[in-house]
Amino acid sequence: MDLTVECYSGYTYAQEPRAFVWQGQRHIVQKVERFWRTPQGPGFRVRTEDGRLFELTYDEQADIWSLIRLSYVG
Repeated sequence: MDLTVECYSGYTYAQEPRAFVWQGQRHIVQKVERFWRTPQGPGFRVRTEDGRLFELTYDEQADIWSLIRLSYVG
């Protein structure tokens, strides 16, 4: 998956995603609606400026971000 995530990193990496580039398009995160933590790393449900809903998860050991699109703009 071609995914790059820009995130705020204060005391640790990947505290809060701010934007991501997916399929050649940059998406600005308007709001983090949910945050959770798994044994692999943090997960975020985010809403973008255009109203789309995504889940971003970060695998800390593999240093890989994953994305699931939850809703479409229609």
